[in-house]
Formats: sequence, structure tokens, C-alpha cells
Amino acid sequence: MKILITGANGMVARAAANLSRELGDEVAALSRAELDISRADAVLDAVAGFGPDAVINCAAFTDVDGAEADPSACFAANSAGVENLAAACRSSGSAFVTISTDYVFDGSKKGFYTQRDTPRPQGVYASAKRDGEIRAFAAYPRSIIVRSGWIFGENGRNFLSVIPDRLRAGDNLTPIADSFGTPTYTPDLALRLRELAEADLPGVYHVVNAGDGCSYLEFAEKVCEIGGFDKSLLQPASFADLQRPAPRPVSSKLACLISEKLGFQPLRPWENALAEFVTAGSGRDGRVV
Repeated sequence: MKILITGANGMVARAAANLSRELGDEVAALSRAELDISRADAVLDAVAGFGPDAVINCAAFTDVDGAEADPSACFAANSAGVENLAAACRSSGSAFVTISTDYVFDGSKKGFYTQRDTPRPQGVYASAKRDGEIRAFAAYPRSIIVRSGWIFGENGRNFLSVIPDRLRAGDNLTPIADSFGTPTYTPDLALRLRELAEADLPGVYHVVNAGDGCSYLEFAEKVCEIGGFDKSLLQPASFADLQRPAPRPVSSKLACLISEKLGFQPLRPWENALAEFVTAGSGRDGRVV
């Protein structure tokens, strides 16, 4: 396949590009400097020029708190940018896969959110992401929306991704004990993105690693168990302690109603994926854990 990947410097895009190249795909991975998806003309030219079989959109404004202060930038990337890519894919006849978020839900549900649940985004970031979903389907009904969350992996700068290195360095951490989600490992997410691009089956998919989900504290404790780190470095906090500018769902666990029915196998349990991630990290600095 010929695959165009946006947001090339992000951890999901890197994983997707690496996987696609391993599978023998011809890949064009473009950073924001190379393709600003908020510019409709640039997007149209890039897609038409490369002529991809599929576009996988990993570009996004991901600063959840920063979005509250700069909504125009957030909507430019997460809403208008998605619409621009969808329209360009419609013109070129390419499959279109774009990543959305578990934050489109308000977090009040105790169980898993599925496609049957009505999105109720809270805050600018979540609202822009939801608007991007709507615009994608309006511009190109063939679009594939992938909602995911609690993403961790190599090259990640978010809290989940840096926990192993922080613990390895002996840093104290304050993971939230009463906020819950479904962890998603970037190589596994990348595999499903590639499978969806090839299948070209429009719709909304919830893509996370298997399991019951966890809290940030439980995730950090599992890292300690796998890596042999000192659990006393973990100083639990509560969701109310966050006091961040942007609202966040207290629980945003996802489950998919259609993936297995369409022949997609469940992703491996998040604990197994985390073990791979922690073990791989221990080898980067020559230490054995």
C-alpha cells in the first residue's frame, strides 16, 4: 500500500510509519512543518501529489490544558484539519483513518463506553475532537474514526509513557488513584490503524488494549511490578487534586462493539503490552531489570 501519515513526529505516527515500512508499504510520513493540515490547499496538494491508497491522520493539537487558552489553534488542527484531510481523500479516492479520543465522553459512565454511547465532550480539546469526527463524515462518509485513549509508548512525553524512566531514575510520582481508562500501546494501535486502512470499512472504532482498564495508580503499580521498581516512589493523589484548566473525564474506558464482528482480533491485554514496553526501555540504558 501507499500510505500517507501526518503528524510524523508524534509517537503514534512513528509507530505507524515503522510498522508500515516493515510490511513493505510505500510511506510518506509528514511532520507539521512539512504539512500543516489546517491549510486546505496544502493538504489537497500533498494528497493529490502522493496519491496514497490510504491516509492515516496522527496530527493533532494534544495540549489539553493549552487548548483552553488557544481554542482557535486547537480547532484548526483537531477539527478543520481533519475535515481538510477527509475532503482531500474524497477527491483522491483514498481511504481515510483519523484518530479521535476517549475525551469525547464526559466520564460519568461507570462501565465501558461503546459506539452506542452519545458523546458529551467537556472542554475545548474534547469539543474540537468531536467536531472533527462530525466534519470528517460530512466531508467524506467513507471516513474511519478511531477513538483511543491512555496511549503510551516509545517517544511519548505523556505521563503514562514516562513512568518507567522516571521510576528508573528514582523520581517520586503522584499518579491519580480515582481516574480510570483503558491503556493503549502504540505498536498495537499502529497495527490496528494499518488493518483498518487496508480494510477500508467506514465507521467509528474504539481501539484500546484488552483488559478491564485501570487507574493511573494501578498502571504505575504494574510498572513497578514489571520493572522491579520501588512502589514507595508512588504517592497517590485524587482526581480532585488535579485542578487543571481543562476538564477531564473521570472514567473514559472504551470497548468496541464491531471490531471482532468484522474479523479484527482483540489487541493483547494492556499488562502484556506494558511488560514489553518496560522491558524494551530497560535495554536502552544498558540496565537489566
